[in-house]
Amino acid sequence: MNNEILYILLPDYAAHEAVYLSQAIASDEFALKENPKYINKVVAPTMEPVKSIGGFRTLPDYSFDTMPDDYAALILIGGFGWSTPVAEQVVPIVRHAIEKGKIVGAICNAASFMAKHGFLNNIRHTGNGLEQLKHWGGEVYTHSDGYVHIQAVADNNIVTANGSATLEFAKELLLLLKNDTPERIEMYYQFNKQGFCNLFSN
Repeated sequence: MNNEILYILLPDYAAHEAVYLSQAIASDEFALKENPKYINKVVAPTMEPVKSIGGFRTLPDYSFDTMPDDYAALILIGGFGWSTPVAEQVVPIVRHAIEKGKIVGAICNAASFMAKHGFLNNIRHTGNGLEQLKHWGGEVYTHSDGYVHIQAVADNNIVTANGSATLEFAKELLLLLKNDTPERIEMYYQFNKQGFCNLFSN
């Protein structure tokens, strides 16, 4: 299996939603990992730089046309691009990933995109609220009973999260990927959730 984690970034993507996951993949509490278990790679519609909501421009490693067929996980980073026509190009990519049993993550508007195309109809899931999932999904979204009003949900190798759940999203994906021991993943989560001062007194 290819050990690359592919992050799909559409124009006006939410850069903060990739931070905790990509950081844990590439580094530990000491420094960059010499031999990381996985490698972060960016996929965008073309090989042109893709701009975040905040104005940062990221140079992709792959375009939709050149991305590998095999990889460790497919991560759909949220943002405003998921409501635009370019997002439709991602449908066969996600379908292929699910058919192959790959780990798939979708956060914020990317989770709504998943609802729009029926990818949440057989799993427990969450997102930016049930009403948004229904609005985006329309008649295609038939599993509102599977919605769980929590920050992030993992079910059948698919992780969904709302836009404020960057850290919970990362935690669920790190556990699925077995990026480290559950204890160390929990430590990473708590350190970033509670903060240095709460965890370590003077």
